[in-house]
Amino acid sequence: MAQSNDRRRVMLLTGASRGIGHATVKRFSAAGWRVITCSRHPFPENCPWEMGPEDHLQVDLADAEDTIRGVREVAGRLEAEGGMLHALVNNAGISPKGPDGQRLGALGTDYTTWSRVFQVNFFAPMLLAQGMREELTRAKGSIVNVTSIAGSRVHPFAGAAYGTSKSALAGLTREMAEDFGPLGVRVNAISPGEIDTSILSPGTDEIVKKIPQRRLGTPDEVAKAIYFLCTEASSYVNGAELHINGGQHV
Repeated sequence: MAQSNDRRRVMLLTGASRGIGHATVKRFSAAGWRVITCSRHPFPENCPWEMGPEDHLQVDLADAEDTIRGVREVAGRLEAEGGMLHALVNNAGISPKGPDGQRLGALGTDYTTWSRVFQVNFFAPMLLAQGMREELTRAKGSIVNVTSIAGSRVHPFAGAAYGTSKSALAGLTREMAEDFGPLGVRVNAISPGEIDTSILSPGTDEIVKKIPQRRLGTPDEVAKAIYFLCTEASSYVNGAELHINGGQHV
């Protein structure tokens, strides 16, 4: 697709190691993008992704100072690309469970857990967007925040801290769309429902029975929506939250 420059398009993706993130790496890489991934773990030696070691950044998104350090490192890596970042996809998220895997409600979640969840799910996306402002502006890029169906309704498995952090991220998406829009940067969100990944909780099959399409979504279906929001196909989409849940929210 036509871009504002002839350089290779670059995406920064958090939460790339599995599920939606892994599918997003494959989708964008197949389209010729350079994908820079970041997580708190080092790049796994057994991963078949050829450019992984070069384009993986170890950073702890639960630590604000380390996140800011990561921003500076990414900026340095982008110098060879003209200091441009065409897409920032904030996909990383945590949803802690109780000792027996149970949902943590508002009364049973301690402050430390609330703080950690919001740092990863809400504050890290904000810090990354602020820190990469100049690189995104140069590329007239896009930001995609991954929210959740749990951000708009109480979910039987996702905890209170997770749900409210995703609700806050949806609100932040609107605010960022207002602020980044004049810079030529679009900001949108995708809100996945029940997606077939390794983190599904027991009992998900009962939820599927109530989804109009009567099936789980696939990580690639979510990745395709992210790709849409990062390309010219969505050039006038800004401040939107795209629901990817088979009609579960209707």
